[in-house]
Amino acid sequence: MRSVVASVLLYAVLLAPARASAQYQGRPFSDPATGEIYHVEAAVAYWKASPDLTVSSEGLGIPGSDIDLVSDFGLVNKSFGELRIVLRPATKHKFRVNYLPAKYTAEATVNKEFVFNGIRYTVGLPISTEFEWTNWRFAYEYDFLYRDRWFVGFVGAVSQTNVRIDIDSVIGAEFARAQAPIPVLGGIVRGYVTPNISITGELTGIKLPDSFSEDYRAHYLDFDLYGTVNFTDNVGAQIGYRSVEVGYKFEKDSGTLRHSGIYFGGVARLY
Repeated sequence: MRSVVASVLLYAVLLAPARASAQYQGRPFSDPATGEIYHVEAAVAYWKASPDLTVSSEGLGIPGSDIDLVSDFGLVNKSFGELRIVLRPATKHKFRVNYLPAKYTAEATVNKEFVFNGIRYTVGLPISTEFEWTNWRFAYEYDFLYRDRWFVGFVGAVSQTNVRIDIDSVIGAEFARAQAPIPVLGGIVRGYVTPNISITGELTGIKLPDSFSEDYRAHYLDFDLYGTVNFTDNVGAQIGYRSVEVGYKFEKDSGTLRHSGIYFGGVARLY
């Protein structure tokens, strides 16, 4: 009897490591790509954008003219920076903040008659123009499909757009301002072509129907395609192409603002 019990115990001792090894081999192995392990991410981009800016401002009950700030006022391409911050409390959840300021100045001679804020500007009048466009974007991203080398996510955001244009001339100084939050929806997809090089595409936007309001209309479209080279989990470099279009109508003022071009940047992460 003792020999039988001893044999059973010996068999159990020899079998246990084999079973543990078999269980270990059966578990899935996770190998996140370089740059995908972080809780905080900050990126700075240097964007050389081509502007396409058209505005109109009513004043004193007089409808404003459609003014092309590029062809009429001589605004030219200009480079400016963008700040992007991502807070990632869990693998599939991200809270994102983008800050994009753009400012243009120009001096020109009026080449066609126009009305701005109820004031008529005649041909040959020297004017100075300053145009500011500031965009804050607060977004939540949920990556509903997430793997070590790719993910697909949903993006919901609010884009706070602030626009101001100042025109100064011998007949006086006038300005117009428009600001409003615009809700946007869209998606994002990222794939790694190598363990440390990724390509990301994101598209978000919205268009409020004309029936929404007589005095308030808006549309927003933001397309962003970029590649990232991650030297380590904490540091990387980016190159991309972005196109942003904002259209608005606030009471009697309206505008269409487009920026598109290539950008370069760097990214840093903390776990």
